Amino acid sequence: MPPPIDKPDFRLLAEFRRLFEGRPYLHRVSNQGDFVAIHLYEDLLTISRSASLVSGIKDRLKVVNVHNRAHGIKARRGDGTFGEIVSGETPIVEEGFAVARGTIATVEIGVEVKILAKAMIKQIDRVINDLSNQVVQFRKGGEAPISVGIVGINRASKYVSFERDRSYPTTGKGGAPHPSQEAEEAEKRLRELAAPSFEEFLILRYRATNEAPYPFEWVDFEKTKLDYAAALTRISSKYQQRR
Repeated sequence: MPPPIDKPDFRLLAEFRRLFEGRPYLHRVSNQGDFVAIHLYEDLLTISRSASLVSGIKDRLKVVNVHNRAHGIKARRGDGTFGEIVSGETPIVEEGFAVARGTIATVEIGVEVKILAKAMIKQIDRVINDLSNQVVQFRKGGEAPISVGIVGINRASKYVSFERDRSYPTTGKGGAPHPSQEAEEAEKRLRELAAPSFEEFLILRYRATNEAPYPFEWVDFEKTKLDYAAALTRISSKYQQRR
């Protein structure tokens, strides 16, 4: 029986899936997290739980940032930052997106996305530090920004990574453990050491071997969908209260 298809109103989940399904996932493509993250704002607009957020987006006053940082703020941007557009700038509307883009003056919502596919414990300390440090950067860009952390954790029984023209399959031994051997510990450390820094922290559990024909499945799609929908509702509520 084929896995359920993501509902179109949850674009972030659908785009995360497309990173792996039917194509090889390339670890060193740096903008993949960015692309997944920006769909959170499309989903927030779709559920329409915050009148302030919806009106700001429709009036083109609130946009997704297109540059590395909020203008005039010395802070590294996350994968998807959202805030008030700089006065006088013309917002950019890209085909297929309802939320415009532009240079922001403030950070009202910040999203950081990390994807763990293999060698999770080897890199877990760096990932935790990157996540926690990004929240500090969000706070430099505005008063009480809503910080959102999203981490994909692979639970496949095996995995192949690619670098240039070489492939590196997991063996389950020594320095090449299978994802399923590390996923539980990786998630435990993330929840204990990274999640407390964020207002919303979401774990996306999935299975992807990165071998042709490049299958993908959610560990529990119904739970994943419910967890994400609940996070969207809480983010909307917090935004409405603060804006």
